[in-house]
Amino acid sequence: MHSKVVVIGSGPAAHTAAIYLARAELNPVLYEGFMANGIAAGGQLTTTTDIENFPGFPKGIMGSEIMDAMRQQSERFGTKIITETVAKLDLSARPFKYETEWSPGEVHTADAVILATGASARRLGLLGEDKYWQSGISACAVCDGAVPIFRNKPLVVIGGGDSAAEEATFLTKYGSHVTVLVRKDQLRASSIMAQRLLNHPKVTVLFNTRGIEVKGDDKVMTGLVIENTVTHKRQLLEASGLFYAVGHDPATSLVKGQLDIDSEGYIITKPGTPLTSIEGVFAAGDVQDKRYRQAITSAGTGCMAAMDAEKFLAEHELDQREGAAEGKSE
Repeated sequence: MHSKVVVIGSGPAAHTAAIYLARAELNPVLYEGFMANGIAAGGQLTTTTDIENFPGFPKGIMGSEIMDAMRQQSERFGTKIITETVAKLDLSARPFKYETEWSPGEVHTADAVILATGASARRLGLLGEDKYWQSGISACAVCDGAVPIFRNKPLVVIGGGDSAAEEATFLTKYGSHVTVLVRKDQLRASSIMAQRLLNHPKVTVLFNTRGIEVKGDDKVMTGLVIENTVTHKRQLLEASGLFYAVGHDPATSLVKGQLDIDSEGYIITKPGTPLTSIEGVFAAGDVQDKRYRQAITSAGTGCMAAMDAEKFLAEHELDQREGAAEGKSE
């Protein structure tokens, strides 16, 4: 199968790109994957509950609901959605070649590729983590911090970098108090962020401390067993929310060694654009965004990728016609 443009991904960036491409009559093919990176089609939003900060939904909307709606909109305009995971991608020459996980050896081609494979929040594997994920445990304070179950309740953040400092400070708007657990004896955060955190009246930073087990009432989280890494003394900390700020892993294994990628594994794009180091390959969403990581910003970059891909394909087609005309004249 040959396509003008292929979108790899299943989140807001992927579907926004597909909607724009389909409306431009470019017949996009979207590979949503089958449990790609351990996440169901729809991306990270399928692992969250209420979304209250996406415009247009004054009463909020469930993460799975909004992704179902985006998928339906993609299909409505003619996107061909394939529930397979792209296992190999060759960007060495155009048309680009790729194979899927279920059909190894069967090579497909595309003139342009939009990578919207996302990223997944690192988990810590604590006891009780699976049981209370999204019932007290989250990896995004900005996404979930305002949810009613966290309001005026004691909260915990695990992490020692700038992200942890930012998330803990953000959560002070909603929680009664925020405790930050840092495994080492100092913060990795920048000096200004560290001082802001340490001086905040609603924040307590516990150094040399790690989480051990999440406790709850079988419905929601109620506490966290913590351990001092020096004395190994344990105690139960009352907490209604636990937020991980220990980093994300971008899904870039398909393009490692082919595209320019930074030290943290994110695809490098030309500032303010979805353009990658290879012409005709575009990156959108969390696979190239390590700063914002929001559904709305992912959707925005999906739009940008689609519009730039449309422009690229138009120029590519013009070049082909001019080349053919020159060949005939000779």
